[in-house]
Amino acid sequence: MHGRVLDRLGRRVVDGELPPGTVLGLERIAGDHGVSRTVAREVVRVLESLHLVASRRRVGVVVQPPEGWTVLDPRVVRWRLAGPQRPAQLLALSELRLAVEPVAAALAADRATPEQCGALVEAVVGMSVTARTPDLAAYLEHDARFHRTLLAATGNDAFAALAGTLTEVLSGRTQHRLMPARPLARAIGWHREVAEAVGARDAAAAERAMREIVTESTAAMTAAFAAPAAPPAPAPPGS
Repeated sequence: MHGRVLDRLGRRVVDGELPPGTVLGLERIAGDHGVSRTVAREVVRVLESLHLVASRRRVGVVVQPPEGWTVLDPRVVRWRLAGPQRPAQLLALSELRLAVEPVAAALAADRATPEQCGALVEAVVGMSVTARTPDLAAYLEHDARFHRTLLAATGNDAFAALAGTLTEVLSGRTQHRLMPARPLARAIGWHREVAEAVGARDAAAAERAMREIVTESTAAMTAAFAAPAAPPAPAPPGS
């Protein structure tokens, strides 16, 4: 129940349905969602931790402007991807990936443990197998594991902390049908090149292949958002 109300209210805030300055009371939250004040209070605490709302004495719970939101928290990312901000959100996070992941790949080539090198290879094998089915849900699991492992292999806590955000980006692309029906062989090939370069301690090659991965993903999403909507099917005769 707590999670359901949190998702609903969080989405209403990030979608702009509850614009900055809107005042909410615990009674209103509880009444709108059919929950107790205790549940409403717990939801508010989480939203406050994300800086989406702030409690003001003698005022209530006030929706905050986007500039202060914890925009890289996986929950905020998921809510924004589920609403009208999806194109801008995915493209903004793709720009972040382009700034971070090639550097992360180069660092991983210097710092990855043998276990992490093995995990990268295993993830690529899983991607290859599930791409042939194709099973996009299973493919996503292997793809997300690859990128999480790579960030952890940097040995840098700041990079590793982005793993949840990146997982939501990959999930959003799949869930909102922005992935090809069958994953591209060249994209899997670039993942394989990254894994091999990390294992060979070739930082330049790892960075180059990772840049290809993110660039292709960004270009594909940009093209998908720019594509005109399909025309409606003609009505059958006599309808």
